[in-house]
Amino acid sequence: MSFKKGKILWVDDEIELLKAHILFLRSRGFEVVPVSNGNDAVNLVNQENFNLVLLDEMMAGKDGLATLADIKARKPGLPVIMITKNEEESLMEKAIGSKITDYLTKPVNPSQVLMACKKILEQQRISSEHVSRNYQEEFHAISQQLYNELSSRDWIEIYQKLAGWEIEFDDHPDLGLNETLEDQKRDCNIEFAKFIDKNYGNWVNEDSHFRPALSPDVIPQQVFPLLRDGRKVLFIIIDCMRLDQWYTFAPLLYEFYNIDVDFYFSILPSATPYARNAIFSGLFPNAIHPLYPDIWMREEDDESSMNRHEGEMLENLLSGAGFDLKGKFNYLKILDSNSGWALEKKISSYLGNSMIGLVLNFVDILAHRRVDSDLLKEILPNESSYRSIVRTWFQHSWLFSVLRKFAESDFTIIITSDHGSIRVQNDVKVIADRQTSTNIRFKSGKNLNCPPKYALNIKNPAEFKLPDLGINNNFLIAKENFYFVYPTNYHKFQSFFKDTFQHGGISMEEMILPIVKMTPKR
Repeated sequence: MSFKKGKILWVDDEIELLKAHILFLRSRGFEVVPVSNGNDAVNLVNQENFNLVLLDEMMAGKDGLATLADIKARKPGLPVIMITKNEEESLMEKAIGSKITDYLTKPVNPSQVLMACKKILEQQRISSEHVSRNYQEEFHAISQQLYNELSSRDWIEIYQKLAGWEIEFDDHPDLGLNETLEDQKRDCNIEFAKFIDKNYGNWVNEDSHFRPALSPDVIPQQVFPLLRDGRKVLFIIIDCMRLDQWYTFAPLLYEFYNIDVDFYFSILPSATPYARNAIFSGLFPNAIHPLYPDIWMREEDDESSMNRHEGEMLENLLSGAGFDLKGKFNYLKILDSNSGWALEKKISSYLGNSMIGLVLNFVDILAHRRVDSDLLKEILPNESSYRSIVRTWFQHSWLFSVLRKFAESDFTIIITSDHGSIRVQNDVKVIADRQTSTNIRFKSGKNLNCPPKYALNIKNPAEFKLPDLGINNNFLIAKENFYFVYPTNYHKFQSFFKDTFQHGGISMEEMILPIVKMTPKR
């Protein structure tokens, strides 16, 4: 008879009295190896591969705790259920400290033992089957939705569901549904691009009360009401953070904060120079341009120079709304880990402020540096690995330490992103002159053209609240997972940028962004 459910080692000095229990487990498809003392158990663990150990706590000779210690020294990952007559709290604390997986109190009946074994040995299978079944139902529901006239709220809900399934599939890598989910995301982004094509031009020209929240609305809608109520605010932008990445490290904060999540849409282009300046100024780029014309000077067409005025913009936005925060306001941009830990050490000096604006760019740097780093491409082959690295970074970061400290304060924390990113797969040739911007998800320049299947062609920038950068200047915004390459050295750039994380275009991942409000639980 072959046993597929797992191999169990049962250790008890009265093992002959447990024959009925053992036969019951065997009848349910488990292989059970009985042994009557700790020394034999340790020897068997050395010699054979077991999936689970049932271990009696009170045994003659080597007792359960000593046997447990020896087993864990040899096979630290082997699950152990301790079975005990003793319900003393100190004993359980010792056992739990020695990393038992579960415990049962004697007398036990066969059904109790079976359920404990199934919980450990079959939980992953049962959970995977449940996830697979639920996703198949959701897949059909979302596919049907795409045939309907969808609202901005509908698109937010669809993207929430898809990002949630990405997290689920990270926990169940053997389901084989990742490719199906990727295909569905592509189908959704095709329809999302049509939705943006149809509605975005109207959004930017409507009153903020009658459109979805956009980048210029973030601070007026999320921060101003808190300041008016006399609340202190820490406003954090994690550059290039996507919703799925937020989902991966949010659980680390549940212990410290009550958390509410809202959403907004990045303006186009969904790139730092446009979207983040819009957040901090409360203005669209065409209104920013006369105030800060140097932002779009071609010779300084890089993101660091194009976001040099953020602190000034934020201060003007706050003062223009009637907030007198002189001496009680700080804007901080953290560009590296050393600066972050330096801030963490002196964070108490900022707790008397009414408003703190904080920008950090680790997630964005990771995406940019992956483009030309073979090592990062190896470490970050896909979205799942990207999420994993972002979570690991956050868990050990100065930011997490800062947020734990703020959990003891009277600040409300707002965390958001200026844009997300998408892994580009399909290239589109575009002809342009030397003055054309270099970003591969959007272009601004003279007489740019591209088939509407691949890009939104904004021929009159003013209609989309974009800056007028010269006669015949227009914008191309890539859709779905397309990216622009030039015919010159086409194959070189095609292979160089394919499968890299980029931003600036039209996709759910780049445009639909979380706004997280956190209040301390203290």
